[in-house]
Amino acid sequence: MYLLGYDIGSSSVKASLVEAATGTCVGSTFYPKSEAPITAVRAGWAEQDPESWWKYLKLATADIMAASHVAAADIKAIGISYQMHGLVCVDKQQQVVRPSIIWCDSRAVPYGEKAFRQLGEERCLQHLLNSPGNFTAMKLAWVKENEPETYRRIDKIMLPGDYIAMRLSGDICTTVSGLSEGIMWDFKENRLAQFMLDFYGIDSSLIADVKPTFAVQGTVSRAAAAELGLCEGTPITYRAGDQPNNALSLNVFNPGEIASTAGTSGVVYGVNGTVDYDPKSRVNTFAHVNHTAENPRTGVLLCINGTGILNSWIKRNFVAQGTSYEQVNEMAALAPVGCDGISILPFGNGAERVLENKEVGCSIHGINFNNHNVNNVLRAAQEGIVFSFKYGIEVMEQMGMTVKKIHAGRANMFLSPIFRNTLAGVTGADIELFDTDGSVGAAKGAGLGAGIYSSTAEAFASLERLAVIHPDDAQADAYADAYARWKSLLEKEIK
Repeated sequence: MYLLGYDIGSSSVKASLVEAATGTCVGSTFYPKSEAPITAVRAGWAEQDPESWWKYLKLATADIMAASHVAAADIKAIGISYQMHGLVCVDKQQQVVRPSIIWCDSRAVPYGEKAFRQLGEERCLQHLLNSPGNFTAMKLAWVKENEPETYRRIDKIMLPGDYIAMRLSGDICTTVSGLSEGIMWDFKENRLAQFMLDFYGIDSSLIADVKPTFAVQGTVSRAAAAELGLCEGTPITYRAGDQPNNALSLNVFNPGEIASTAGTSGVVYGVNGTVDYDPKSRVNTFAHVNHTAENPRTGVLLCINGTGILNSWIKRNFVAQGTSYEQVNEMAALAPVGCDGISILPFGNGAERVLENKEVGCSIHGINFNNHNVNNVLRAAQEGIVFSFKYGIEVMEQMGMTVKKIHAGRANMFLSPIFRNTLAGVTGADIELFDTDGSVGAAKGAGLGAGIYSSTAEAFASLERLAVIHPDDAQADAYADAYARWKSLLEKEIK
């Protein structure tokens, strides 16, 4: 018995096949092999053709079925993870009426700002847990105002994962978690945020039916089965945005548990047991995969734009060509904690929400030409990234979260001992590294939704913990001093 998971990203579509009984991934692949194109007709715009996601999914499915030699009839459930906040619009024939406006498109920012002002900041935060921002509902408002002919053709709007589920099954539905990430869920009333739709004059009939995150949300249609080589009737039993799904993949379900990633940008995603928000909207709050009104589980999401991109920029510009990241880490390790006084603010990849959308930029402070060398700068870059995580975690703690353990995949910045040790040292949390990814998590989520697993404990019993990094008490004061100096510099910049 097998479970099939898809992860619909903006750079690729990944598929993984998991043996349900053992939790072992028996096959995994992704398409395209080079990064998927993003169309930017104007500065700040970002669009993709949803049909391309389906094309990549078909290629990945064909590869994984051929390589694994698993019979289609042995696949008992399908799960979907997807890039968050995108807008897909289809007509009554389920045909896409315009390219998807994806997560990194910023054209709708003024629409969110207008709603925040006119609806009232307190009302938005109490009901939506976020400022309206640049999310899916605002992208639809932009289409309504700027492309009225296109808007009139829309029968339903969807998130990217909803679209893939529609292509698989012919059924259009969404989840509470999905609506919350689109800023269309009213947490206070536990229903669709009608007041937000009314503000923009959007008919609620455009919103898909709501299904539980873990449940049969449709079954593979005859047409999709023929295209993909799957069995008609295979149930689709789970879907979630990439960050909630990453948390699921790392077995993060309960209050105080944290999932983190640190690729080009970095994310810290913590689960809260209350329906709460940050008054300054420095972090986003969405419904987690296991959220219910009776047993609230909200995901508090901190995003730092300048994470791995700073590390790669430093590597390109400060060390010899051909130097590996492992060698960079070895050089950085020659510098002490705190880098003998150097601090780097890592915010050179655009405005940061955690800084109330200020564009601080990246800056290096404290260099002494007589005492410092490249090793200090390399370490200061990694410390600066970690300190930005710590700064955001403090916002989460102000919301009542207690951070004692951070789960992460062993990838990207978490491959660096300096990064891991600094994060443990400055937060006081244990860092647990696991061998998993989004598509494997989606497959296990499908097992939960199909009832193949009776609990999350059963679903993730096989999750392989690769390492645990404990805080080094002997270095605690050094980390605290370095962070205090960094934070002082940042607060001067954002005054």
